Amino acid sequence: MGNSKLFKGSLNTIILKMLEEEGKMYGYEITQKVKELTKGELNITEGALYPALHKLEAEGLLDVEVAKVDNRLRKYYKLTEQGEKETVNRLAELEDFIRSMQQLVNPDWSIQ
Repeated sequence: MGNSKLFKGSLNTIILKMLEEEGKMYGYEITQKVKELTKGELNITEGALYPALHKLEAEGLLDVEVAKVDNRLRKYYKLTEQGEKETVNRLAELEDFIRSMQQLVNPDWSIQ
């Protein structure tokens, strides 16, 4: 699947879900966790990730903490209270969309 257009529309929701599960993460850690969970099927590039993180931060859904690690500054992202609520909403929307797509791809004609 690589970097298909289908998953790009869900990138923000994927990021929110990762942060909901893990608490706080830095950018590279998010990309590696997604890669691990999808067995390499989804690869988030830095060019897609960081604009998405900045947008979510600007929307008030993420807080950023800066920590010094190995003599470098590392930005950790975590959900705000508003981000936690929005994650629940976006995950519900995504689940509804997936169900609808499954009906289109594999319709159950016996329901008619």
